[in-house]
Amino acid sequence: MSSQHSVEQTLKYAAQQLIESGSDSPSLDAGVLLCHALDKPRSFLLTWPEKILSAEQLADFNALLSRRCQGEPIAYIIGQREFWSLPLKVSPSTLIPRPDTERLVEIALEKAPDNQGDILDLGTGTGAIALALASELPERQVWGIDLKLDAQQLAQSNAARLAIPNTRFLSGSWFEPIPDGTKFALIVSNPPYIEKEDPHLTQGDVRFEPLSALVADDNGLADIRHIATQARQFLMLQGWLLFEHGFEQGSSVRELLVSLGYGNVATYKDYGDNDRVTIGQYSPQT
Repeated sequence: MSSQHSVEQTLKYAAQQLIESGSDSPSLDAGVLLCHALDKPRSFLLTWPEKILSAEQLADFNALLSRRCQGEPIAYIIGQREFWSLPLKVSPSTLIPRPDTERLVEIALEKAPDNQGDILDLGTGTGAIALALASELPERQVWGIDLKLDAQQLAQSNAARLAIPNTRFLSGSWFEPIPDGTKFALIVSNPPYIEKEDPHLTQGDVRFEPLSALVADDNGLADIRHIATQARQFLMLQGWLLFEHGFEQGSSVRELLVSLGYGNVATYKDYGDNDRVTIGQYSPQT
């Protein structure tokens, strides 16, 4: 690419490169990367299509474009992803928040009024789910736990940057960091649920995401089983447990929750009409 290129020419060139590399959203990717390289809003690209990029700007953009052409996720390249209208910082140590996970947030918000009390997000990553819930429920305390210290610190920094004070982020394995006797009205989790041999692990953005946040033993159900078993010690009576899971795991997760004594077990669809979220209510028989 020559040194004299306008915004419009650069976008066209980049989109073609991205088409050839297999991007399913080449024009969008090109625009996001150029905005990041120029530190300008999207409106700048539309208002100044004839603007000539400096050699430094072009070099910065080409470096970003090269990473995307190699398949690296846009969110990791620019260090940010929007979730529930919250601009979240992301890093390669965490999963990239996805739109389907907003269904988990929606269902959690529907169930939140059933019990007053704290809310827990297990495997919080960027803090996406916890921060979405905390932003909608400012009177409630939302906890987030992640095994990785750098993920916990990232979630904490997102909370501070977004000025969402009703959160508490801890580092540890699932329920381990929670003080004895603590009870929650709602426990939510998007845990690892992909089988080790799943071919999707070698495709798309997933190739760049941490396997520890994706893969689980026992056909992808090991962490769901562990959480569901332990959650009974940490839920208030009539409290809700909610999982995001794979599109083929709905029946297995329902059977698991029923076997552990949860009531009102149900599975909800995502925006693509696939089974995605299963819930159960802690109501032990007396």
